[in-house]
Amino acid sequence: MIAGLGGDTGKTSVSVGLCRLWKTRDYKVIPFKKGPDYIDMGWLSRAARHPCYNVDLFLMNRDQVLSSFQLNTRNADIAVIEGNRGLYDGLDAEGSVSTAEIAKLLESPVILVVNCRKVTRTVAAMVLGCQTLDPVVPIKAVILNNLAGLRHETIIRRSVENYCRLPVVGAIPRLPSIPFPGRHLGLIPPQEHPASEEAIEKAAGVMAKHVDIERLREIAGTAPLLTIVPEENIESTGRQVNIGIIRDSAFQFYYPENIDALERAGARLVEFSALTGDLPSSLDALYIGGGFPETHARALAANEKIRHALKEAAESGLPIYAECGGLMYLAEELIIEERTYPMVGVFPMIIGVSKKPQGHGYTILEVESSNPYFKTGQILHGHEFHYSFIQTIKGGGHEPYLAFKVQKGEGIMNGKDGLCYKNVLATYSHMHANGTRAWVNGILNMAYIFKRNLSLN
Repeated sequence: MIAGLGGDTGKTSVSVGLCRLWKTRDYKVIPFKKGPDYIDMGWLSRAARHPCYNVDLFLMNRDQVLSSFQLNTRNADIAVIEGNRGLYDGLDAEGSVSTAEIAKLLESPVILVVNCRKVTRTVAAMVLGCQTLDPVVPIKAVILNNLAGLRHETIIRRSVENYCRLPVVGAIPRLPSIPFPGRHLGLIPPQEHPASEEAIEKAAGVMAKHVDIERLREIAGTAPLLTIVPEENIESTGRQVNIGIIRDSAFQFYYPENIDALERAGARLVEFSALTGDLPSSLDALYIGGGFPETHARALAANEKIRHALKEAAESGLPIYAECGGLMYLAEELIIEERTYPMVGVFPMIIGVSKKPQGHGYTILEVESSNPYFKTGQILHGHEFHYSFIQTIKGGGHEPYLAFKVQKGEGIMNGKDGLCYKNVLATYSHMHANGTRAWVNGILNMAYIFKRNLSLN
């Protein structure tokens, strides 16, 4: 577990660099990310050249986290888990969904990455505080980051080793350039970074030069065997359905577990691009994930053929499930810096984009109205992160409705989320299939019903 004392400590650079370095040394590295962060997951996945999975105690229960971790590390040489925020940060004073709780659950050795800018001996006090707040958390070593020089490193190293009795396994100097450029509250996705491989290789080079890789590997090897938790089976329905997935640089936010769950339930997945592709024929349902359509508005608008095809498909009853960026794409228009771009037009609304987040964090939704995918009364856990908002709802035409009541989060408007029209449902909340099995069942059932009705007609 690569953890920190807070955000911006260097966890991602360390995690990405380690994944690539061990990959180049012929280890099978399986990356994980604690917390709802698709962008860091994208970088970790690219670095390890393997899908990055999620471990989060808000989105899943303890057994679901354990089961998923065991399933996805069966043939691994090493797993690298990047924490989020500070080691003990969470939703409550008890830190019930914190990185520390994941480390305890998985019995994963914790490596603390500490930003040493403008601090010396106090680093030992901060690390010692982490050790004593919850002695069960298996903190095993420290990596010092942003060091000003040898004297700076020596004082901190001696302080940590003397007072905390922990080895310092890395000392990273203050580097002149940052490998991973940022946007909004996180990184730019690797799909949009023109030199992503160069950035990853640079991070790996920093790890090779400034971190004791062999010592880290030894520490990882001390992790005990976990008690086997039976996997929650997703049984195939035996129904052959085709589910389309829009995946390109505009729509890239998908949990691999969601994709795996659909396939394990028997779906045949058909991927295509909204930027340059056509709508595939013979789809029984469509899943549009999140992303940054605002940075691809011109190209999305230019592909008129697929926009019109999607609008016709929605009118004909094709089940469509859309998250965040997918919601934006299904609107009538998207306004970016006073320029208007036509979108699909399933929902008669205009989407604006703010410079400040309009929703950021975990969400709890109550299903209060009938809809194609979830039963009324269900409570759904998810997360949202969006700068977009509904600027205008146009009158006339069809009338969509909102199916979810927001118990936690911002949602779409007026404390509601889950915009519905015919068999289309669009929400700002992202669901995780491991914790919300109803999501898988809802999409598969609607796909089967749609296919059956077509055959009857």
